Amino acid sequence: MKKFTVAILVNNQFGVLNRVTSMFRRRQFNITSLTVSETESEAFSRITVQSEGDEVKKEQLINQLYKLPDVVSVAELDSLETVNRELLLIKVKNDPNNRGDIRSAIDAYEGKVVDYTKESMMVQMVGDSRKIDNFIDLMRDFSIMEICRTGIVSLQRGATTIRRVTNL
Repeated sequence: MKKFTVAILVNNQFGVLNRVTSMFRRRQFNITSLTVSETESEAFSRITVQSEGDEVKKEQLINQLYKLPDVVSVAELDSLETVNRELLLIKVKNDPNNRGDIRSAIDAYEGKVVDYTKESMMVQMVGDSRKIDNFIDLMRDFSIMEICRTGIVSLQRGATTIRRVTNL
């Protein structure tokens, strides 16, 4: 199945997130990434969802999302036409035998050590999902203590915005 990303502009109301994610559940789409935040206007929230599914079911899902009363706009985000980022916090064991290799990997992936103790190092990394996945895979050779990562955030390149098509 093909991965896709959808940005949904919604009225900033209680229960909207539940109604939107329920639509994915009813259509039997597994959500692989989900982020929600207020926008430049406190009246709206932006929900960015990454999922997998076939083209026909995806189009049906998008059409059904437009029928929800609090949905203002829906945009499928093409990875070639957007800037996508994730944030990773990863805590690894601070073993003197591996410290140099871990630091080299952090530098190579443009990460930043945000907490350092005798027992552990916490690294912050921002990048696309592939970069984050690759760094985690590399850190598996060491002792990962804990991982926390955000969902994908994504904006269309250029002057295009999610508000170009509205459901008002």
